[in-house]
Amino acid sequence: MSDILYHIKPADLAGHLFAVELHIRRPDPRGQIVSLPTWIPGSYLIRDFSRHIQQLRASSGNKPLTLTKLDNHSWQIQASTKPIKLSYLVYAWDLSVRAAHLDETHGFFNGTSVFLKVHKQENHPCYVDIQAPDNYSTWKVYTSLPEAIGKKGAAKRHGFGLYKAPNYDALVDHPVEMGTPAFISFEACGARHEMVFTGLIPNIDLERIARDTAKICEYQIKLFEPKTHKAPFLDSSDRYVFMTMVTGSDYGGLEHRASTALMASRSDIPVIGQTEMTDGYCQFLGLISHEYFHTWNVKRIKPQTFAPYDLTQATPTSLLWIFEGFTSYYDDQVLYRTGLITEEKYLSLIEKTLNNVCNAPGRFKQSVADSSFDAWNKYYKQDENSPNAIVSYYTKGSLVALGLDLLIQQKSSGKKSLDDVMRLFWKKFGRDFYTKHPHRGLRDEQVISLIKEATGVDTAEFVERYALGVEDVPLAKLWASHGITLTTEPSKEAGLNIKTKVINGDCVIAIAYEQGAAHQGGLSAGDVLVAIDNIRVDSKNLDTVLSRYRVKDKVTIHVFRRDELRSFKVKLHSKETKFLLKRR
Repeated sequence: MSDILYHIKPADLAGHLFAVELHIRRPDPRGQIVSLPTWIPGSYLIRDFSRHIQQLRASSGNKPLTLTKLDNHSWQIQASTKPIKLSYLVYAWDLSVRAAHLDETHGFFNGTSVFLKVHKQENHPCYVDIQAPDNYSTWKVYTSLPEAIGKKGAAKRHGFGLYKAPNYDALVDHPVEMGTPAFISFEACGARHEMVFTGLIPNIDLERIARDTAKICEYQIKLFEPKTHKAPFLDSSDRYVFMTMVTGSDYGGLEHRASTALMASRSDIPVIGQTEMTDGYCQFLGLISHEYFHTWNVKRIKPQTFAPYDLTQATPTSLLWIFEGFTSYYDDQVLYRTGLITEEKYLSLIEKTLNNVCNAPGRFKQSVADSSFDAWNKYYKQDENSPNAIVSYYTKGSLVALGLDLLIQQKSSGKKSLDDVMRLFWKKFGRDFYTKHPHRGLRDEQVISLIKEATGVDTAEFVERYALGVEDVPLAKLWASHGITLTTEPSKEAGLNIKTKVINGDCVIAIAYEQGAAHQGGLSAGDVLVAIDNIRVDSKNLDTVLSRYRVKDKVTIHVFRRDELRSFKVKLHSKETKFLLKRR
């Protein structure tokens, strides 16, 4: 028997319950402590996964043992010198990339949601017996978790059975998908990659997706390892697995050391016979590119505070503008460099990011470094005022990365680029992270000196003003020497400078942008729009009604605030400033 052995089985598909057993061969004789993580790496919010645990029981042989709750996610087991078994159920009905989901069509789980940690044995090997649900013989298992080769009951590829992780940190970094998904595999730089798609997806073009994804993977591998072309995940698994849940409208991803969990809208997935690069498919490939880039940048090149992760509490870092912002810059860059999208399409994606960032007042109040540190209580807890108060370390972080890249190329006469910085980060922090240096991470004070070491360019002032400060990145100036012009053009259309949402059929103000027409006229988030100059408005005709007016026109707007009808005089503004990119 192994020191730490888990059994997990889909026990009640209709009730969405996984049954889990944890066998501890050598428990702490003073009273073994176990706990469940409070958050999952890559998603910076306390999730309290333990709230989904039910019927937790402990025993040794036939003897029940007492469990004492230490806090919301930790328990101490009655002292025992003999092996202990813990059994419990996990409610799995979170259709996201972060937790666990189970029904009659499939099962998915992240280890942080289902596997209790054995304290003081975190570095011991962990074995997992993944069991099939009763009467579902066609289901298979898809995971980057290595099979326990040589052990009795070891799983075969895509089979149920025994899997192995070298320690708890690895155990919870290999999510598992089980069921009957669409499946395809390919090789990139000699390394196996697998793709599974769960959900109803008529006529999915697996061949096209695999072909395009292979281009992305090969390019990124060669970017970081131009000489060896060695895939990074081979330090943890012999394959990389893309797990995609396809629904009607979802989008998102979460990176792991040798896999990623994705969510995509059905309309974004190409069908057989479709050859054009639709906006939706471009978005999906960008998501793939983003999460795969994380295999280097955040899973191995880490902030010092994540080496190792402390999953018991919030762990802020000021460097997410590098780990998410740089990754957001490279995701679309890689699509362009591999020829998957045209330069025109790439520039349009930059335009979209510029318009998103530069039309939100929050960028003048919060730096991307502060946004990174405040991710736990601001970025991941956004409300109706967030665009007025914060900036995204993803989107503005990508503009900072773009600016750095252009600056480095300009100052080095095209001999160096941000690629050289990423390769140095990889050499110093990432390449040997899991094999030799699991406690080595990037510190804030190293960033500027490492950029200079990699490129010879001093970027201290740039970082101070645009990453640590709140100034807009001077992209127009930086791009000029590259033959690209950036212009701004105020919209000639009149608008309220709001975002709306539909609630029970009502057109409700979701965001009133600071100093915009609605804000200056007294309107607030939560107000239900009723009429403009006595003409009834709703979510379908609001733009049509506003199109009859010009900028600076004054209108009377009636709204319901709670259950009170109110009237406001509002002077209309330009809808927004548009950013346009063109090659000269």
